[in-house]
Amino acid sequence: MAIRPQRTERRTDALSKERIVGAAIEILDTDGEKALTFRALAAHLETGSGAIYWHVANKDELLAAAADGVIARVLTAIPEEAGPRESIRAVASGAFDAIDAHPWVGTQLTREPWQSAIVQIFEAVGRPLRALGVPEGAQFDAASALVSYLLGLAGQYAAGARLLPRETDRSAFLATVAERWTQLDAARYPFVRRVATQLRDHDDREQFLAGVDLILDGIAAVR
Repeated sequence: MAIRPQRTERRTDALSKERIVGAAIEILDTDGEKALTFRALAAHLETGSGAIYWHVANKDELLAAAADGVIARVLTAIPEEAGPRESIRAVASGAFDAIDAHPWVGTQLTREPWQSAIVQIFEAVGRPLRALGVPEGAQFDAASALVSYLLGLAGQYAAGARLLPRETDRSAFLATVAERWTQLDAARYPFVRRVATQLRDHDDREQFLAGVDLILDGIAAVR
């Protein structure tokens, strides 16, 4: 009588949450948030959906963990010897680069203000404020201003990711918007018309960090 081979069950312990989150980030970066399903993730990891559910309860938890992982890498890359102002700028620039590289992070950061990724950012920009000499009573407001500015950027990137095709040429798009600005009524929009050329030629990262410096200068004035 022929002996039937035993069926080997897929092992949930062959996976880890870190591997699952890493695979989710790859899918999100390549195909966007809509492509991230547990079926697609299981195929990517060559496992069953049940093995993934053992580690992650649902897609919301998975997205939060993915954003948390990206932001954690940003914060661990900040030099320990950086001064307080340099440390805050490093957090801001690192978060900018992360959102630029992973637009879905911008969407995720605008969803839940209590999620771990935002708590990490809040701690990272708030901790150096004491060393900057900001009074205890003003530290919460100062940290909130910085985080709110950063989340505003996240919201802009999230909106852009939803509204514009991924292959959109930034320079051409800005040139089109700038041209529209120059056609606005000069009496009603004098400032917008004057800065239209700057819109077309500006560097997003440099402009963002200029805003961070303006906030830090204001914080220094509080001190």
